[in-house]
Amino acid sequence: MPFVPQRVFFEAESLDYPIAQKILDALKSNPRVSINMLKSKQRIKTMPGASWEEAYQAGKRTLVVGIRKTLNFQSCKPSAHYQLPLVTGCMGQCEYCYLNTQFGKNPYIRVYVNLEEILSQTASYIEQRKPDTTIFEGAATSDPVPVEPYTGSLAETVQFFARQEHGKFRFVTKYTDVDSLLNLNHQGKTTIRFSINADHIIRNYEHFTPGLPKRLLAAGKVAAAGYPLGFIIGPVILFDDWEAEYKRMFEALRDTLSSRKSDGISFEIISHRFTARAKNTIMNVYPSTTLPMDESQRKYKYGQFGYGKYVYQPEQIEGITSYFRQAIEEFFPGANVDYII
Repeated sequence: MPFVPQRVFFEAESLDYPIAQKILDALKSNPRVSINMLKSKQRIKTMPGASWEEAYQAGKRTLVVGIRKTLNFQSCKPSAHYQLPLVTGCMGQCEYCYLNTQFGKNPYIRVYVNLEEILSQTASYIEQRKPDTTIFEGAATSDPVPVEPYTGSLAETVQFFARQEHGKFRFVTKYTDVDSLLNLNHQGKTTIRFSINADHIIRNYEHFTPGLPKRLLAAGKVAAAGYPLGFIIGPVILFDDWEAEYKRMFEALRDTLSSRKSDGISFEIISHRFTARAKNTIMNVYPSTTLPMDESQRKYKYGQFGYGKYVYQPEQIEGITSYFRQAIEEFFPGANVDYII
C-alpha cells in the first residue's frame, strides 16, 4: 500500500539535505502530485472553504518535508526512554487514533531530513545514560513505514543502532512495506512491532490500512530476518463477542509464526481511550462512527502529557488484563508482556 501524496511542501532550506532531494526526484514527475516550496516561516494554509472532513482528508494526503529544529527528545513511557523524531503523522485513517488529540483538523505527514543531526543527538542521549541501555521509539507520533521508500530513514537508523553498544531502537507499524529492511545488518538492536487487532476493529475503524493477513505476512518476514519481534494489540475495544474475535486473531498469529520461539516475542496491550479533543475531531470527520465514546460509561484519568482521557472502568480493565494474559500464555507461552494498560 504505497503512499503517494497529493501535495508536497518543502520547507525553506530542506532541499539542502539529500533526503529532501531524493523525495523531490521521486515525486516531481508525477502529474498528480502538487509540489510546493515554502518560504522561511511560511505556514501551510488549510484549503479555502474546506469542511472539517475535507481538511482532514487533505491533510492525510499532504507530505511536509522539513528540518527538525528542536533536538530535545520527548520521553516515551512506557515503551521506551525517548521518542526518536524521524516522522510525524500517518497516512492511515483510523477513527480512534490518539493523534487526533495532537493534530486535529490538519494531520499532515511530516518527515525530517536532517537525519545526521538527529542521530548525533541520539548518540548524545546514549552517552549520557551509559552504562545503562537507552531505548528509543521511532513511531510515537507516526507510522514511519509508508514514507520509508522516499526517505530511507528507518534503514539508516537501524544501521546506526547496530553500531551502538548501549542503544536500542524500536518502532511499530500497521503497514507492510518492510522489504528494504530485511537484509540489513541490524545486530538485533532494532525491534520491529506490528499493530494488530481483531478483524472487527480493523474492518470498521482502521481505514486505508492493510488487513490482518497482510500484516502477519510482513511480521513473518521480519521474524525470518532475525529482528526482535513485537506486537501492539490496541486499542482493545469491548464489543459483542470480543473474546472470540481476539482468539481468532491469536490463532492466525500463531499459525503465521509457528516456527518462531515464543520467548523472543513481546506484546503490548492498550485498551481504548479517548480525549475530549480527539472525540471532537472524530465526530466531525466520522459523524457516523460507532466508536464507544460515552463519557458517562468511562473513568476520567490524567495521562503523562498533562491532558485527561476517558478510559474503561477498573473492572473492565481487569477483564481485559485477565483475558490477554491467559490468551498470550496459551498461544505464545514464554512470550513477554511489556504492559497492559
